[in-house]
Amino acid sequence: MFPNLETERLHLRELTVKDIDGIYDCFSNEKVTRYYGQEQLQDREQAKGFITFFSKNYEEKRGIRWGIEMKGTEGIIGTIGLNAWSPKHKRAEIGYEIHPDYWRKGYASEAVKEILSYSFEVLGLTRIGAVVFIENQSSNKLLLKLGFQQEGILRNYMYQDGEPYDTYVYSLLK
Repeated sequence: MFPNLETERLHLRELTVKDIDGIYDCFSNEKVTRYYGQEQLQDREQAKGFITFFSKNYEEKRGIRWGIEMKGTEGIIGTIGLNAWSPKHKRAEIGYEIHPDYWRKGYASEAVKEILSYSFEVLGLTRIGAVVFIENQSSNKLLLKLGFQQEGILRNYMYQDGEPYDTYVYSLLK
């Protein structure tokens, strides 16, 4: 059963076909995708494909992705989750995005803290990694604020719009 989580202001819940518009609104927005290593979505069918992909990853224990929904509202403002989940090696990488209308309100920090707690306490992970475009100042600041350590630079690690970008690699140990 999918683990729905709650914070003071947010529901972190399973993504469903009802979230196609929310996924599309995020991933068709250039402000969201510019540091994502993902081309902008062109149509809602692609958004539906994301939901299917996230669901399959969870079923196969390769990842888990939650929709971020503000309490008292319907519809997601972003997603957060674990990629490259390896139960055997007790590690995963965290990733998240929030629609620009909801930036700078502490939602990302609140959601990341909850996922870290769940990952360490329930999933039994001992390492959470993150890979972030060097230019993504907001995400780099957030991870450092939450105690992640910068481990190095991965050169030409991610492509965005056909161009290679360097990324920082971070980790947080239990």
